[in-house]
Amino acid sequence: MSDASPASPGPPPTDRHDGARPADTASGGFLARAAAVTAALTVAGAVLGLLRDRTFAHVFGAGTDTDAFLVAWTVPEVAATLLIEDGLALVLVPAFSLAALRRGPGGSPDPVRALVAATLPRLMAALAGVAALLAAAAPALVDLLAPGLPEAGLAVDCTRATATCVVSFGLAGYCSAALRGHARFLAPATIYVAYNTGIITVLLVLGRAWGVRAAAAGVAVGGVLMVAAQAPSLWRGLRRTRRRGARWIAPDPHRPHRSPHAPRIPEQAKRIRHPQRPGKPAGTLRLAMVAPVVVFALGRQSQTLVERHLAAPLPAGAISHLNYAQKVAQMPMVLSLMLCTVTFPVVARALAAGETEQARRRVEGDLLVAGAIVLLGGAVVVGCAPQIVQVLFQRGAFGPADTAATAAVMRVYALGLLAQTMVGVLVRSYFSAARPTWYPAATMLVCLAVTAGAGAWAAPRWGAPGIAAANALGIAAGALLLLAGAGRRPLGLARLRAGGELLKLAGAGAGAAAACWWCAARVTDPAAALATGCLAATAAFLVLARAARVRGFAPLLLLSALLRPLTRPLTRRPRHAR
Repeated sequence: MSDASPASPGPPPTDRHDGARPADTASGGFLARAAAVTAALTVAGAVLGLLRDRTFAHVFGAGTDTDAFLVAWTVPEVAATLLIEDGLALVLVPAFSLAALRRGPGGSPDPVRALVAATLPRLMAALAGVAALLAAAAPALVDLLAPGLPEAGLAVDCTRATATCVVSFGLAGYCSAALRGHARFLAPATIYVAYNTGIITVLLVLGRAWGVRAAAAGVAVGGVLMVAAQAPSLWRGLRRTRRRGARWIAPDPHRPHRSPHAPRIPEQAKRIRHPQRPGKPAGTLRLAMVAPVVVFALGRQSQTLVERHLAAPLPAGAISHLNYAQKVAQMPMVLSLMLCTVTFPVVARALAAGETEQARRRVEGDLLVAGAIVLLGGAVVVGCAPQIVQVLFQRGAFGPADTAATAAVMRVYALGLLAQTMVGVLVRSYFSAARPTWYPAATMLVCLAVTAGAGAWAAPRWGAPGIAAANALGIAAGALLLLAGAGRRPLGLARLRAGGELLKLAGAGAGAAAACWWCAARVTDPAAALATGCLAATAAFLVLARAARVRGFAPLLLLSALLRPLTRPLTRRPRHAR
């Protein structure tokens, strides 16, 4: 993955060919640029995702056929969480980061290649077996997820088509983790652009002829495009590594004499077997490391399964309304977590190097920035929900009644956005350390129990909005438990200080939502009302956050406040290397 360079006491040179830079020497400027690129491509992928949903709503509306497809849509949703966004990434990004630290001179075996050889074939074989099992058990799965679904046969067909994404998403997530572990963020940030482009293309070409089955075929095509978007970058990196050797040379920790100017070998890196010695390959993943991450990811994604199970007996279109509302309402959360995509491998290396204070400051800064972004976005979602749905979806088979139902659910979903973001930020601090922990997994199981219990009580009374409220309540319980546990190892997060700043931001967000709602209601045209609401929410949020003396907010520069933590170095060079 890296080019060769001679040993030197200073930082390694930057590979100008691909713009990559080792995460353990990343500067604030590099991280700001990486975050900006990730943000731009994340926005592009999110816009294409909205265009995908808009196309789907225009062609099919919200009815029994769309409910059937959305039951099958559970497969790519769970696969994306487990294999791309949370599960596999939380395990493999630290593993590749540590393997990169163990690289030696060009003639020595490469621990990164050893890690790939030890894990990729087994992972692909396991995922192929899971995909075949899902296709065979599709009827039972549909009956479990949505008992009594009117179009169960259609849901089975779509489930079998989407089962192929288990393999393609797994390979895409593996490539993404390997590239991010080496501070390469461009190719991984393009995957949802490729994915949504594939789905939209198939919908437009085959939607009229195949019905919702075209959307399922689009998922299969999009998964292949996700791999194709990253494979060339990963292949070039591996070929350069084999041809030129490692760029960052780590001395042998078993050798008694070494230069005092050589880079320090982290304790976690020392525990990995040296690639020239017999034993397991460097960074080989253990079940004890993987199992807590898988349980956490499944517990988090199972909230969506619970929602669809509870919505199946409701009137036709309820599952579709929940899906549209969730996709739009979660946009602020997706944008708020893009910073963590860049900083996660850096936090992992900082903890591996014993730089706990730097990692703690980074996580606290990420929490504040992400909280500000998601609360401002959530204020717009609450204040302009009908206008957003009307602009995005109300055309074709998607009528005014669908707009009203979706907007009502969307406003309720927005109440849990801050908690969703807190979970996304905090869980990376738990899994960045090279030690397994079951606390996040146990937290998500509690969260799931709260969601299921509250949803079972609320669904018969309030329908889809009651299910959305149960989701917000459950994720809030999980966020509070994760924040409480973050005060212990490995970071020792300042919980009261972080919680206090987030409460100030939440108050500013509530005021911004009220201002947005009031201003948007006085404009007739939906697009103009949405623009007016956005401006009102931004101004109100800025003024109220400043009045509350939120840490890091300048008088009139919200953008400056959001970008300031990006400009601070995430890790420091060891004292003896200065």
